[in-house]
Amino acid sequence: MAGTLQVELVAADRLVWSGTASRVIARTTEGDVGILPGHAPILSVIIEGVVDVLTEDGETRVAAVDAGFLSVANNRVSILSEHAEMSHEIDLEKARADLERAKASGEKNLDVLGEEVRRAEARIRAVERAS
Repeated sequence: MAGTLQVELVAADRLVWSGTASRVIARTTEGDVGILPGHAPILSVIIEGVVDVLTEDGETRVAAVDAGFLSVANNRVSILSEHAEMSHEIDLEKARADLERAKASGEKNLDVLGEEVRRAEARIRAVERAS
């Protein structure tokens, strides 16, 4: 397993995905980060976005995640997020409707509104990237 990463994508209520991978890409507060086997240890804050995992078998697994944490050490990658969904679990039409509803809801707190828009956009990007 020297050339692979052991990856766990965990939401607050469940293990979303676990397996071996050759690459992981996630969005942090500092920008996108790519993790390959042998990566230096890091602990970073992730933001709403897409996590892209290239499995050991060459398959791409895509997930939409909310804010959380990314930890890398000894070829182990842990992504911890309050909410996370694999692309195949996402209803694209519902995600698009959620985005339109969030954009149309001008009376809400702008911080909450921005979070809802980013979450809906991430869900849509996850499905589109996996297609």
